[in-house]
Amino acid sequence: MSNTGLNRLSACEIADGIAHRKFSAEEVVRDCLERIDARDRQVKAWAYLDPDLALKQARALDGKNENGPLAGVPIGVKDVIDTFDMPTDMGSPIYRGNRTFADAPSVALARRAGAVILGKTVTCEFAGLTPNLTRNPHDPERTPGGSSSGSAAAVADFMTAAGYGTQTGGSVLRPASFCGVVGYKPSYNLISRGGMKFAAESRDTIGVLVRTVEDADLLSSVLTGRPRLRARSGAPKIALCRTHLWEAALPESKQAIEEAAQRLRLAGASFREIHLPGSFSALQEARTVINPYERARALAHEWNTNRTAISAGLTAQIEQGLSIPFDRYIQSLQRVKQCRDEIPAVFGDADVVLAPCVTGEAPLGLQSTGDTRFQEFWTALHVPAITLPSHKGPNGLPIGIQLVARIYDDENLLASAQWVWQRLVAQKGFLHADQQQF
Repeated sequence: MSNTGLNRLSACEIADGIAHRKFSAEEVVRDCLERIDARDRQVKAWAYLDPDLALKQARALDGKNENGPLAGVPIGVKDVIDTFDMPTDMGSPIYRGNRTFADAPSVALARRAGAVILGKTVTCEFAGLTPNLTRNPHDPERTPGGSSSGSAAAVADFMTAAGYGTQTGGSVLRPASFCGVVGYKPSYNLISRGGMKFAAESRDTIGVLVRTVEDADLLSSVLTGRPRLRARSGAPKIALCRTHLWEAALPESKQAIEEAAQRLRLAGASFREIHLPGSFSALQEARTVINPYERARALAHEWNTNRTAISAGLTAQIEQGLSIPFDRYIQSLQRVKQCRDEIPAVFGDADVVLAPCVTGEAPLGLQSTGDTRFQEFWTALHVPAITLPSHKGPNGLPIGIQLVARIYDDENLLASAQWVWQRLVAQKGFLHADQQQF
């Protein structure tokens, strides 16, 4: 396939090209479908795809006189988010062929803005930890991460310009890092969670997987109603936080953080180091209470009616959740709340925190979606986070760095991330999933 295919354009480039009549939405979709036909037998990113439906959407958009901000942008929707014209299987045989009457708000808003809902992307079972079919587009013997496996792989492999993910622990940022794309998890509940299947309701957040920070800004502006960002007038203040998990990081992840800090400092960013309070060590234990407790209640109907169709791993989690006393659950929520209240003092005057995103490169094997720890405690704190595909590991595979901001300070996070992107990623070329590059 030619390197100039329209499927390789960013979401912003597609929307701009269609607005200026440089090409049509149908041409974009045809290039995406050609790429899917060539690659998805290996990558297995799509849970549902109807080429005729995708082309019908594109032709309808091409027939309009006015274009929305997402004009012709193809989006893959994680298969735990409702779409009225496509099934939502949730990665489970229980829901095979399941149809809903309405789009989730996140899907409906994208359609209104002119996006093409290209198809449904593979999710781990009920957005949990049980792996599904998707493989890493850089190396099919490695995990793509999870649970937003299909969206990350499809964006990385140029099958679609954007994908929706959900994050309860690390299900947007980890697959983004493993597959080499931008993963943005906004502040908790900033994007409407209507029409999605909950995993742990106090943490579940809808996010986006894209190929540039500018694309993350474009999609999130449509989904939240805020204006598009303007570039920063100066360098951000960055706090380096190796976190209490530093010793669990592999050398490639440590090197990515140290090298990023050095380059950004030389580029003019103000830097200081921060340490998380000892109280934050309780976040891991709190997760082992909150997640199974809430998961057991989110899947109460499935447990009552289709217990034998639930995987062994998820069965064990539900059984654990049903055994947890209410008082212990409330105590865990209170511990997390106390840590959230400490965030302003911990961050100080920093615009963003630079922290490890993953243990290292995507690990070999498909039996696990990888270690969630480096993403999940930030998710518990409800703060916005983004990973940028800034580095490579010893096998030439992507390594992402993580930037974090205070809750509801998403605009500052994205503006700072764009400044970092220009100095770490744009100058040396995007780490994409062309096999000859790795």
